[in-house]
Amino acid sequence: MRSDEFLKGAHNSLGRSLMKSMGYTDEEVRRPKIGIANSFSEICPGSYNLREIAEKVKNGIYAAGGTPVEFGTIGLCDGIGQANEGMRYVLPSRDLIASSVELMVQGHRLDGIVLLGSCDKIVPGMLIAAARLKIPAIFLGGGSMLGGAVFDGRKSDVNSCAEGYGMLSAGKTTEQELKDLEETCCPTCGSCSFLGTANSMNCIAEALGMSLPGAALVPAVHNDRKRLAFETGRQIVELVRQDICADQILTKESILNAIKVCIAIGGSTNVVMHLIAIAKEAGADVDVLHEFDVLSYDIPTIVKINPSSYEYNTEDFFLSGGIVRVVDYMQSLLCMDVMTVTGNTMNDNINSFHYKFPVNPEVIRTLDNPFGYSGSVAIMKGNLCPQTGVAKPGAIDPSVQHFVGKAICFDCEEEANRAIIDGKVEPGHVVVIRYEGPKGGPGMREMYSAMKYLYGRGLNKSTALITDGRFSGSNNGCFVGHISPEAQEGGPIAIIQDGDEIEIDIEKRIVDLHITQEEMDSRLKEWKAPKPRFETGYLSIYGKLAASAAEGAVLKV
Repeated sequence: MRSDEFLKGAHNSLGRSLMKSMGYTDEEVRRPKIGIANSFSEICPGSYNLREIAEKVKNGIYAAGGTPVEFGTIGLCDGIGQANEGMRYVLPSRDLIASSVELMVQGHRLDGIVLLGSCDKIVPGMLIAAARLKIPAIFLGGGSMLGGAVFDGRKSDVNSCAEGYGMLSAGKTTEQELKDLEETCCPTCGSCSFLGTANSMNCIAEALGMSLPGAALVPAVHNDRKRLAFETGRQIVELVRQDICADQILTKESILNAIKVCIAIGGSTNVVMHLIAIAKEAGADVDVLHEFDVLSYDIPTIVKINPSSYEYNTEDFFLSGGIVRVVDYMQSLLCMDVMTVTGNTMNDNINSFHYKFPVNPEVIRTLDNPFGYSGSVAIMKGNLCPQTGVAKPGAIDPSVQHFVGKAICFDCEEEANRAIIDGKVEPGHVVVIRYEGPKGGPGMREMYSAMKYLYGRGLNKSTALITDGRFSGSNNGCFVGHISPEAQEGGPIAIIQDGDEIEIDIEKRIVDLHITQEEMDSRLKEWKAPKPRFETGYLSIYGKLAASAAEGAVLKV
């Protein structure tokens, strides 16, 4: 075992003495050392229950003959960072999470690792770490929230507050109704109860084979979440004994499976950049952007939950069979002989799984009766995004999937949000938010609030929004994010002027600025990069090293 390097033999008496200083016995010192990377905190709802989950994981590890050793890592909440300076730090935290797990595991020669996290950048950070470490590893989330009180005709969630604020600014609701909403829309802890980036990435972890079957969607407060934690603890010890490592699971075939599942379920656009980063660390020969582009035309949408459907949320997805049911229905499109953390193939897992609840065909459908072929992720090109842009057709109303409008430009998110609330954005506008990319932000903030305010003011079907930043997986309306090259690097989005005509065609995957090439060349020649927003601190480092969204926003030295 790796841990023998500091614990076995007379020459390692020092290492054993340090373990025994904490009360470990000779028996515990001899056992496999299983790390538990816990992103628990008391400020992130998706991580709030992870202390309890970690205890059940420890019990499982100990019961299987291992010695659990828990350590903490950071974990930021996207929701708390929305529409403020905090969001600049959220995407950069992904790489710090991966590196912190790597350093703890490698520095202490742990034999295996259980990765505990639930939220947007925590999950990919931990999967990047697993790909990098190439040791036995299992990912386990803390589960999703339950839906809240009914608001605007559906079960509410944290998004409802942003939409409600937009309604308040338009005189469509009252301050008391908004106050009641904030107290009832999030009734439990857990990752937010829609298919945003957090739950999309939990689903991706299971589709990759890095989580136990059924683990992605069990709600945080359900007793099955604790049983999964115990079984995860038992199974990681078994993986160590069988020497089944993450690099045997995170392969080209499993990543292609994950891309197909993401498209089929209507997953978050942010999955694209995270899978690019995971594939890079795993050394998998997959052009993730190309595969999303090609497969988005062919893979049908067989899951409809919020934000693609307002009627159902993640709890309904769980009750209908979750990712296991999706993979079962998609067998003909997937590579089913890939290895998973069960020690068995995906095919074995599906054949042995017992469903506790019947499927709801309005939540999950079969391949021969899909909701359509709109695709969850569309890779956009055009003279405004020569490298890439990313849209989510399933969350865009058909009436605005081809949109031509006049640009109204903003050089940061806050300016755009104020303009929307003040009524300066009108039907027919294409809102342009730039200098919010990985370098320009820095940190590639989500333009979540802008889209929610447009919805709240009744403009979601008469306006569009493009940005070199990101979007939340919960957004809907006509939007294109991840515009690359970004404005800070002199991408064409930097030289759009108010009143310019912009065309967005989701079906044709085009985002074009309607000016001549001569005019574009002239504007680009005159453009000068603005001074970086941060000259000290981690964001100054991130802004210098971050690659484009098209490259997964990974750090490049």
